[in-house]
Amino acid sequence: MVRIDGSQGEGGGQVLRTALALSLVTGTPFEMINVRAGRDKPGLLRQHLTALKAAEAVGAAEVTGAELRSTRLSFHPRALTAGNYHFAVGSAGSATLVLQTVLPALLHAEGPSTLMLEGGTHNPAAPPFDFLEKTYLPLLNRMGPRVEVTLERPGFYPAGGGKFRVNIQPAKLQPLHLMERGRVLRREAVAQVAAIPFDVARRELETVAGVLKLREDQQRPEELKRAFGPGNVLRVEVESEHVTEVFTGFGERGKRAELVGEQVAAEVKRYLDAEVPVGEHLCDQLLLLLALAKGGSFRTLALDGHAFTQRETMAHFLDVKIDVREVARDVCDVTVRG
Repeated sequence: MVRIDGSQGEGGGQVLRTALALSLVTGTPFEMINVRAGRDKPGLLRQHLTALKAAEAVGAAEVTGAELRSTRLSFHPRALTAGNYHFAVGSAGSATLVLQTVLPALLHAEGPSTLMLEGGTHNPAAPPFDFLEKTYLPLLNRMGPRVEVTLERPGFYPAGGGKFRVNIQPAKLQPLHLMERGRVLRREAVAQVAAIPFDVARRELETVAGVLKLREDQQRPEELKRAFGPGNVLRVEVESEHVTEVFTGFGERGKRAELVGEQVAAEVKRYLDAEVPVGEHLCDQLLLLLALAKGGSFRTLALDGHAFTQRETMAHFLDVKIDVREVARDVCDVTVRG
C-alpha cells in the first residue's frame, strides 16, 4: 500500500488524479491524507469525487473516503475493465479532468471503451476541450493508441452542462520525441461568448491581435447558441509542423475583456519567443504519458510547480528516471527513461 501526502508540491487535485491513474495502470493500492490541502477549499469537491468514482468503476476498486470534502481516502483497484461508461460531474466542475484520470488506464485495457462525460468543458484551471482535441490527443495518438473526442455541447463555468464523447482504441504506448516545433504554419485567435454581449469577443480579439500582430482573417468571434451560459473563452491556436498548442483565457464577472486578451497574448508570446514545441500545460500531461511509455523526450519552457508535483507523484508508482536540463533561459530539455 502506497502512502501519499496530498499536500505535497502544489497540494491540489493533480496529486489525486495522477495517483488514481497510476494505481489503475499498475494495480498498486494507495491511501492519501491531506487531500487538496493546498487549496482554499480542501478535500474532495464534486469534480474530484466524480474522478474518484470514475476510477472506482473502471478499476472495480475498493474505496474509502469517497464523499464531498473528504481529506483522507484509500483506493484498491481489483480489475481494470474496458467498456461503455457515463460520468457526470453534476456541476461546472471539469469533465476534462475526469477524462484525464481514467484515460491512461483505459489505454491499457484489453478492449475498446466509450466514455460519455458531462460537466464543465471550458473551465479556468483545467484543460479545455479544445486543448484535448487539438494538442493532447494528436500527440497521444502518435504514441500508438487511437482516441477520438466529439463535443456535443460546451459547458462554461459556473453553469456547466457540457457534454462530450470519447472513443478509445487501446494500444501499447511507444516513446515520443518532440524536440523541435518546426515552422509555424497557422495562428488563429477565437473568442467565444454564450449569453453575454458579443462586444466582449470583439474587444478580446482586438487586444490579442494588437500584441501578436494578427491579421483580420486570423481572428474569429463566435456566439454559441447551444451552450449553457453565461460564458466566455478566448483561445489562440498555434499550429506548427510538429505540434499544435492551444492557449486559453476566460472571462469573469468584473474582469475587463482587454485584460483577458493581454494575459493570453503574453502566454502565447512567451511560447513563441522561447521557440519550444511544448508549452507549460502540455508538459505535465506529456510527463505522465512518457513515463508510462518508459521513454521519450521533449523541449519545453522552465518547469513549474505542477510539473514537479507530477514527478513526485509518479515516483510512488513507476520506476522511471526523469532528467531535466536547462539549455537556455526559460528553456529545458526533459528526458524520460524506463
